[in-house]
Amino acid sequence: PRLLAQFFFADERVTRVVAEINGLDAELDPQQYLVLLNQLHLSQAHLLAILERIMEECIPTQRHSRDYLVKFPEELMVDNLGNHMLFAAECLLAGTFLEVEEADGAQLRPQARNLLCSLELVRTVLREQSLSQPSSYPEPIRALLVQFDRLFAEFELRWGPCLGCWVGGGCAGARGASWSSWVCSYVSSLVAVKSPEEIYRQQEIIVLFCETVQRALRLGYLTQEMIDGYEPLLMFTIPRLAIISGLLIYPEGPLSLEQSPEQMSRVFSPFYNLLKKIRDLLRVLTAEELCLLERSLCTAE
Repeated sequence: PRLLAQFFFADERVTRVVAEINGLDAELDPQQYLVLLNQLHLSQAHLLAILERIMEECIPTQRHSRDYLVKFPEELMVDNLGNHMLFAAECLLAGTFLEVEEADGAQLRPQARNLLCSLELVRTVLREQSLSQPSSYPEPIRALLVQFDRLFAEFELRWGPCLGCWVGGGCAGARGASWSSWVCSYVSSLVAVKSPEEIYRQQEIIVLFCETVQRALRLGYLTQEMIDGYEPLLMFTIPRLAIISGLLIYPEGPLSLEQSPEQMSRVFSPFYNLLKKIRDLLRVLTAEELCLLERSLCTAE
């Protein structure tokens, strides 16, 4: 039940997941990479939640004011906002957060560096304290927690407006950043920066998905009511149908297997050989069998 003991195990979990990510080649095993990123997100959020409880118990009257949060737009106040802040700090320090103007980045990077260094120091001393005296918080630890809380608030205040563009933009939408959009941003920041060619290829995939939806509506696989109502099943149905459309109906499009894997979008290039096998199996189907397959792919099974 002791918070320091909980912190120790939560910190170990974060360290272990980070080590697994560092030892994995994301291009060779993209699915496992996303699984580990999900685990990292959850473990970091758990660690920050325990750290927040420790600060409430240890320095309740010395916490930095968070009155500035009332100025933030509603869509910015998402779950695990602190986790987003630390992620932004890491990206800023690595120079991979592209949505920030260079002038803003130059001002924010020193704050991001100080925040992350402070967090690492807090993690170190709390781990050591959990192994020696897990029931007390000596004054040096309290001072470090006060400093971390101040740095975190200052970074949050400065970074909030920039984060609003990221949370409220492309992936996240007006309802705030879901975990899937967070993964999207995380992956695109950790792997190589997209080239103009890759951006164009991904735009082609968007067109393929749009044409797939139009065809599915025309054939009765989907209804306009399902789309207007944001039916969750569409998250599975549309990508499934898009693969068939890209391999059979629009073979010259972004899923064309006449090009090399290097010429395909990074979204599909790791699955080049698998797509070839799927295409070969689809080619032997009759029109009736293909229709039955597509209708089956529209179910929840």
